[in-house]
Amino acid sequence: MKNGGGAFPCNTYGSAERGMNLRDYFAGQVLAQIISRDTDPKKYIRDNAATAYLYADAMLAERERNDETQ
Repeated sequence: MKNGGGAFPCNTYGSAERGMNLRDYFAGQVLAQIISRDTDPKKYIRDNAATAYLYADAMLAERERNDETQ
């Protein structure tokens, strides 16, 4: 599965630091929104996490689709 590469790649003293991948970053952003709107986020914690990654995967797929059409 493609993860989108590094979300915040940098090069420090000749060593490439990848940091978190773009899939995790997208999922984290989505999860923050889900939790902010949920009245009982602990009740559906696994569902919320799974949903966040579904959105992240869709975002990566759309990003790849857009790259192919340009």
